[in-house]
Amino acid sequence: MRRPVLLDASFLIALEREVAQREDGPARRFLLRLRGRSLVVSVVTVEELLEGAVDEVTAVASLRRFAIQGLHLAHARRCALLQRRASQRMSENDAWLVATANALDADVVGAGLQTDGMAWETWRHPAGAKARDYVCTACGTR
Repeated sequence: MRRPVLLDASFLIALEREVAQREDGPARRFLLRLRGRSLVVSVVTVEELLEGAVDEVTAVASLRRFAIQGLHLAHARRCALLQRRASQRMSENDAWLVATANALDADVVGAGLQTDGMAWETWRHPAGAKARDYVCTACGTR
């Protein structure tokens, strides 16, 4: 069975921009590689998207194609443990994301996650690249 994929706000924002502009960009191409895998979005990511949304109704509608993962006591305990063990404290949202991914045994797709060296399938923003130009750190795909 293939591991689920937890999608970070950075990836979803890039994806929605490409869809809105009818652009075949890196996020849309990467999404094709995820076919057959369960795509999950944390409620923390939902909050991040809604906070910056110009049109909340459209933002919520765009999330309906993904499974939404809530937070529970197990996530809180894992998040606290990760923060205590980290050599450098993660941002709150990144800590929740990593704890959720750990609880789901999921890969994470996002940009610039501060995870204290944990190996997740992530996108990062290459130096000097445009805001939408991400590269997968696991495989180098743009």
